[in-house]
Amino acid sequence: MAAQKINEAHEHMAKADKCLKTSFTKWKPDFDTVCFKNAKQFDQAKDAYLKEAEYHTENKTLFHAAKAIEQAGMMMKEQKKMPEAIQYIEKACMMYMENGTPDTAAMALDRAGKLIEPINLDKAVDLYQKAAGVFENEDRLRQAVEMLGKASRLLVRVRRLDDAAVALQKEKNMYKEIENYPMCFKKTTAQVLVHLHRNDYVAADKCVRESYSLPGYSVSEDSVAMETLLQGYDEQDEDQVYRICNSPLLKYMDNDYAKLAISLRVPGGVSKKKAAAAAAAAAAGGGGGGGGGGAPAEEDDDYEGGLC
Repeated sequence: MAAQKINEAHEHMAKADKCLKTSFTKWKPDFDTVCFKNAKQFDQAKDAYLKEAEYHTENKTLFHAAKAIEQAGMMMKEQKKMPEAIQYIEKACMMYMENGTPDTAAMALDRAGKLIEPINLDKAVDLYQKAAGVFENEDRLRQAVEMLGKASRLLVRVRRLDDAAVALQKEKNMYKEIENYPMCFKKTTAQVLVHLHRNDYVAADKCVRESYSLPGYSVSEDSVAMETLLQGYDEQDEDQVYRICNSPLLKYMDNDYAKLAISLRVPGGVSKKKAAAAAAAAAAGGGGGGGGGGAPAEEDDDYEGGLC
């Protein structure tokens, strides 16, 4: 069956060579159906799509040329040749832009980001940021901020925290522009976690201070949590930091930020519960006549092994 479809495809291509030629009475080429894809001959299907794109380009129909090139990329994706697939899709996006259809370009970049994300997070970040830029240039801020959010989360995942801090600030500014203040609150919390992991308490505190200019932030649970977290971090109180970082408000954030929360450590921090237990044990031991008597301190079930 596959061989039959391949032969059929070759016949179509031979006919297409004739159909693609133009004349005085025939201004546009005719494109026939290509069967290589159905026969899973993806390399030959890719070549057919590229040939189609070439003829569309010659006839100044850039949108259709871009669509054909994007399909060539999908043939590479079917063969798990992801870098080649992304190259074709990016080329198609440039043609969409040249054709004056930026929304189509941005959506193609988003699709490319999803394709490459499982194997190359840094490239996915690049594609999502490019998509955000295209949407932003078209004043489609809701779509732009969605793309930025994808990029920010991946930057956290790959521990590019300096870049994540910049991306989160841009996200927050965009949400402020479209007056989605609850999302601004969430981005402030994410910023604080990122800055504390960067060991930059000053930057974390500045994010919170600036957010008080946002309507409703001062009475939000986000502001209370961040003030308490920063206080505990500044006072090196591990118990207070642990309590906030494991609260539902932070635990149910996007997964990448939730992981930042539960893995946060306080440099030089001390657990007051453990310190008190150790002091009690020492006092009990001293009261036993110096022989090391007294019951050992009971472990704190809620606080085992530091912050997480």
